[in-house]
Amino acid sequence: MRFVSRAEREQLNAARDPKARVRTTIDLAADHLTHAENLTSEKKFARASEELGGYLGLIDDALGFIGDLVRDKGSTRDLYRHLDIALRAQIPRIAVMRRSTPAEYAANLKAVEEYARATRSDVLESFYGHTVLRGDPEYQKKTDKTKNLPEENKHP
Repeated sequence: MRFVSRAEREQLNAARDPKARVRTTIDLAADHLTHAENLTSEKKFARASEELGGYLGLIDDALGFIGDLVRDKGSTRDLYRHLDIALRAQIPRIAVMRRSTPAEYAANLKAVEEYARATRSDVLESFYGHTVLRGDPEYQKKTDKTKNLPEENKHP
């Protein structure tokens, strides 16, 4: 279950600008992940799962917040990049926790790891989205026209 506590929500809303808000979100998510690691090492797997729910909630919140900003601005791309760098460092930590967790809780960690990877992919696509042409329908129509040329036009 993904959630953001009231205290964390107040902390995020108090941020003075988008960069501070994303930085605060990343820091809070890292704190949740650290707590989950500590609880996993203490064999308190149910409590660690709760911490991972807080982690997922904060990552969701950051992604939603950045997604609501204007995409073509350089500062928005920088925010996506900050989130990408944070996720890149956190995914291996989740994998290490999963290896030391019993099977009944390891499925939760596997889902968290897959979600973090998918989110990182989404962040990277958004970061580079202004240069990628594959999503442009006009570009797709142009390439389809050249693929379906009649046989007589294909040979010199």
